[in-house]
Amino acid sequence: MTDAVVIGSGPNGLSAAIALAQEGARVVVLEKGATPGGGMRTEERTLPGFLHDLCSAAHPTGLLSPFFSTLPLADHGLRWRTGRASFAHPLDHEGRRADAALLFGDFEETLAQLGADQARYRKMVAPFVAHPRALLADALGPLGVPDHPLLLARFGLLGLRSARSLAGRFEDEATRALIAGCAAHSVLSLEHASTAAMALVFLVTAHTAVWPVAEGGSAAITRALVSYLESLGGRVETGVHVRSAADLPPARVYLFDTNPRQLASIAGDTLPARYRRRLGRYRYGPGVFKIDWALDGSIPWRDPRCRDASTVHVGGTFDEIARSEAAMWNGEHAERPFLLLCQQSELDPSRAPAGKQTGYAYCHVPAGSTVDMTEAIEAQVERFAPGFRDRILARHTMTTADMEAHNPNYVGGAITGGVSDVRQLFTRPVARLDPYRTPNRRVFICSSSSPPGGGVHGMCGYHAAQSALRELSRQRVRGLA
Repeated sequence: MTDAVVIGSGPNGLSAAIALAQEGARVVVLEKGATPGGGMRTEERTLPGFLHDLCSAAHPTGLLSPFFSTLPLADHGLRWRTGRASFAHPLDHEGRRADAALLFGDFEETLAQLGADQARYRKMVAPFVAHPRALLADALGPLGVPDHPLLLARFGLLGLRSARSLAGRFEDEATRALIAGCAAHSVLSLEHASTAAMALVFLVTAHTAVWPVAEGGSAAITRALVSYLESLGGRVETGVHVRSAADLPPARVYLFDTNPRQLASIAGDTLPARYRRRLGRYRYGPGVFKIDWALDGSIPWRDPRCRDASTVHVGGTFDEIARSEAAMWNGEHAERPFLLLCQQSELDPSRAPAGKQTGYAYCHVPAGSTVDMTEAIEAQVERFAPGFRDRILARHTMTTADMEAHNPNYVGGAITGGVSDVRQLFTRPVARLDPYRTPNRRVFICSSSSPPGGGVHGMCGYHAAQSALRELSRQRVRGLA
């Protein structure tokens, strides 16, 4: 009998399978699609020779993941590509020293842009930059006793406030904008408590290691994880659609890299009705509208230094970004949406034909939105990169429905696995001492709908695997294995 079956092959499903296989468990991963990967897939979606990441693109938490960093993924083909800066943030140029603020790996180089805020920024960020891996190990774990309690307490005092409160400590618009762009990764209104934590995590990762892209596309991460899993004796079966418990092969434990709704549907009566109702109350949050571009050359940023970064936060000032994210949170569509834009081929020439480039951007929209945001997105890029539209050779768009069709975990287009506010960050998918274990001792959830939430870091899968390993050990002790 198989020890463990993992349903779903995103970064967390593969991480769970690897963590189990490392301990000698016999593991099989079942994937509905023709290829594994979840949000780590890369395809030609515009023109031949242009490779586009369908969801995840830049990978700060992938490079710094406490679990991924222990794996020999380079031996299995994974190569990271970086620029000089982690991200750039264009600003309207009137009266400014420069047209963009950039977050460099070099702490002092970043500070030089921040004018009167230099001392305050150093005081806020430097203690975490001095111990980034300790911070991430605790921040990317389930709620419990931290390994570095004083560091995490200091982080919590800042992180539990809103991004607006955090930005209010600073005078220079460049500093406030850097905070806004990082906080907006939370897909929450910037007035929400805990959005400061997202800002701090991304600022720290940006100073610790320049945000990378995977050479050849995000699918390269999938290939490396699958290759390593296979070297441990595990396997991935694609084209297997698990609709109910009857579709599952015999195994000692099952781990679901799915959303809570799917877990309830597939596991069915093997889970108590009360627990299934609690899963049904899980909040998924807003979605995204995404565009991929095939470009006839680089994006013509007004400040050409923006090309030095994998990621560009497009949205202007803190207040502009706050308005955009408040609109999204309130079920509206911003006229000037905040954009997360990636320009992978600037760092990885294998993504596009010689002399050409790829581009990728998405904005946050209400869950299930059917509004075409193409014009609003391209107008925002044109605002900071005049002549951008003239470089577009082809485009491919994805609505919230397209995102969910691509990956059923993205309910309503929500790519983060669910709302990560103070009500749900550590109680996902429901409040339990062990959030990965269900009332059925043999059934676990390992998706980004469990702590610590969204991102390509594999930590949800790793922690779920530790819980599943304890159950496998219990079964062996009781003679059930």
